[in-house]
Amino acid sequence: MNSPPSACLVLNGKASARDDVRAAVHAVRGEGHRIEVRVTWERGDATRFARQAAETGSEIVVAGGGDGTINEVVGGLMDAAGGPASRPSLGVMPLGTANDLAHSCGIPMDPLVALRLALSTPAVAVDVGRANGRHFLNVATGGFGTQVTAETPAELKKALGGVAYLLTGLTHFTSIRPARGRLSGPGLEWQGAFLVLAVGNGRQAGGGYQLCPDAILTDGLFDVRVVPQLPAVEFARSLGSLFANGLDAVRQKVVGGRVPWLEVETDEPFQTNLDGEPMTATRVRYEVLPHALQMKLPPGSPLVA
Repeated sequence: MNSPPSACLVLNGKASARDDVRAAVHAVRGEGHRIEVRVTWERGDATRFARQAAETGSEIVVAGGGDGTINEVVGGLMDAAGGPASRPSLGVMPLGTANDLAHSCGIPMDPLVALRLALSTPAVAVDVGRANGRHFLNVATGGFGTQVTAETPAELKKALGGVAYLLTGLTHFTSIRPARGRLSGPGLEWQGAFLVLAVGNGRQAGGGYQLCPDAILTDGLFDVRVVPQLPAVEFARSLGSLFANGLDAVRQKVVGGRVPWLEVETDEPFQTNLDGEPMTATRVRYEVLPHALQMKLPPGSPLVA
């Protein structure tokens, strides 16, 4: 009888004391699974733990946390020596505030069910995004949405969930400055002032907002969406709907396309969030790395072509 694959759970330190997480680990160990737990203390730990797990022979690395933890784990797996065939599979135990990637993929929110899925389900080869050398798996966002995400207090997000972003947006919309830039990719050329930029390998960000509704994790393409600058009155009228319904609220204004790479150049330094992790530059090249990582996804996941 074959022994179960070895696994490493890279657990965000904020979730380490949760009784349901501890119970989930004890349960799968009782079922015969071999799983080591590494708990993060500060930024960068998850990347380092994931890379070490890959280099010491773990077959599965489970990211236990939110979208930021997943981003760090993906970075560590991609940085490890060897190619896609030698990297561990990525599993996800959603323990964050928004869990945007997990919700999009259909990964269960229950820690035990998610952990069993990560340890037992066959893996699927998924694409990984890269922006100026940094990896991301879900969505890269820029503009007003990025500003709101960065300025929303963690305590408010914990108390109100996605509604917290709407409240922050309502209090900041009078100070919004659109970015001005140029976008270039296969079949997509655009320039002007814009409020929101989303480059999606996955579909949603910011606590459930559908920014890239056509994105697929396995098709080798980004779903790119740009909201050009809107007149102040129209933007104020659309703001609540924008946070409630995503970019569908301003569908007729959106510029978009599906591309394997995209170059963005802005007149001033521009902040992009890669799965919520910030990066600032005036020039960014986004590119898809097709089927670069094996990932444990539920059967029938909507993000699998």
